[in-house]
Amino acid sequence: MEEIWNNLYEAAKAVQNERQISGTVSAGEVSAAVESVSGRIYTGVCIDTASSLGICAERNAIFNMITRGESEIRRVLAILPDGKTGAPCGACRELMAQLMPGRYQNIEIMLDYESGRIITLGELTPEWWIK
Repeated sequence: MEEIWNNLYEAAKAVQNERQISGTVSAGEVSAAVESVSGRIYTGVCIDTASSLGICAERNAIFNMITRGESEIRRVLAILPDGKTGAPCGACRELMAQLMPGRYQNIEIMLDYESGRIITLGELTPEWWIK
C-alpha cells in the first residue's frame, strides 16, 4: 500500500475524538482525510445535531480543502467509530461529483484500510447524474 494511505489514515485518526458538544450536538465519531491534487492533506470530523444541520466528516474535510483554496480531490479516507474505514455516503459522493464533473470518477476511496482495498468513486458510483 502506498505511504500516502498511511498518512491519510494517521491524519484522520489524529482528529477523531468523539465528544458531546451540547445536549443536541456531538462531534468526532467519524473522521476523514482528503488528499488534494497538490498533495496536501485536509481533515474533518462529523458533526451530528438533533436536526439536519450536521455534516459528514468527508464533506467537512472537503470544505476545509475548499476554504484553503483548493477544489480537486485525489484520495479520500474515512474512519468509522469502530476504527475501520468505509465508503462515503451519497451526499458526500454527490459533492465530489459536482465539485469535479467529468473527473470525479478517478477519485480513490479507501474502503478497507486493513486489507488495502481501494476503489474509485467511478466504480463506487458508476451511474451518477453528472457525467
